[in-house]
Amino acid sequence: MFISNHSLSSQPCPCGSQKPLYQCCDVYLQGQLPAPTAEKLMRSRYSAYCLKNIDYLFNTEHPNYRKPNSRAMITGTANSLIWLGLTVLNTEGGKSEDETGIVEFMAVYQEGKSVAQLHERSNFIKEKGKWYYTDGEILPPIQPKKNEPCWCNSGKKFKQCHGKTR
Repeated sequence: MFISNHSLSSQPCPCGSQKPLYQCCDVYLQGQLPAPTAEKLMRSRYSAYCLKNIDYLFNTEHPNYRKPNSRAMITGTANSLIWLGLTVLNTEGGKSEDETGIVEFMAVYQEGKSVAQLHERSNFIKEKGKWYYTDGEILPPIQPKKNEPCWCNSGKKFKQCHGKTR
């Protein structure tokens, strides 16, 4: 079972809010409150991947959408990737008064020595006052213009980093 500790909860929240974890996603990760919006659930699920909180990830996946091996897949992803940053690109619905929502995001991760991105449109539904992740559509990687900063947060321009022709 995942247990948060004070030194961890005073660190910046992995979701990118610029708030300490204890003032952001920790109340959801600990089950003290349900996430009030689809975006908050998505951000807290990202934080859960960063913190390897498998129970939270499993419990916030809608039961009707779980695969028989969902827990194993979640565990494998959480243990094999290092999440480096999250950018929410767009939300549709998903507010506290809505029943459905879509959150488009880009997350940067490291697997082994490679840095890559996940660009996804995630779908959420709310039942009995609780938001759940249902599924998502993987979208093509975001390609900044050549002179814009690279998506991997290297500090280099895209053309000198992941935009290089090899």
